[in-house]
Amino acid sequence: MASLKTRFGNKLKSLRTQKGLTQEQLADATELSIESISNMERGIFGPRFNNLEKIAAALNVEVVRLFEFQK
Repeated sequence: MASLKTRFGNKLKSLRTQKGLTQEQLADATELSIESISNMERGIFGPRFNNLEKIAAALNVEVVRLFEFQK
């Protein structure tokens, strides 16, 4: 099974693309770097709690949606 960071990253990328946002646009909306968004999407790093709220707000979803993974 994929790691939590990998599953989170896949979900983040999926939600971002569904909203029609680029990594740059999401980075701007969350005040994070493009590199941070990219690293999260690739499962290299997981987000900090305060950044989860920023990401969810920028994607207009509840934080829990970021952790709803397909089995």
